[in-house]
Amino acid sequence: MPIGNKNQIITGCGLHHIAIQCRDLEQSLRLYRDVLGMTVTLEFNLSRPIVLVDMGDGSYIELIGPDRSYPVPEIAHSPAHPLMHIALTAAYTRAAIEVVRQAGYTVTDEPQEIILGGVAVTNAFFRGPNDELIEFFQVHA
Repeated sequence: MPIGNKNQIITGCGLHHIAIQCRDLEQSLRLYRDVLGMTVTLEFNLSRPIVLVDMGDGSYIELIGPDRSYPVPEIAHSPAHPLMHIALTAAYTRAAIEVVRQAGYTVTDEPQEIILGGVAVTNAFFRGPNDELIEFFQVHA
């Protein structure tokens, strides 16, 4: 996964993943995996199936299966809009979320340590100025 080194405020900032709410997970996999050549790197289930595909540079598209509400209640979204959130890598999620909190942005989900398909991560979410949902995503080695 690409880790940025040019940002002087959020250490390690870069794009981790873009999450897409899928109408049909298998059709989405056919496009991203079979047609566009992206590699499935992680599969897990948090009340519905989720598949992470590597775009080719170590950043990802997260394909989220249909039919159930997203597992984090604060992350409400409209099924009419497939883009669910933008995830930025961060070397230190807890420090990064404090930067945006101090800048006056609304933190919707506090940092949490979770295991996703055997991978330990810390993530947190906040709302941007256009009501876009942004996630900080830290992968633990």
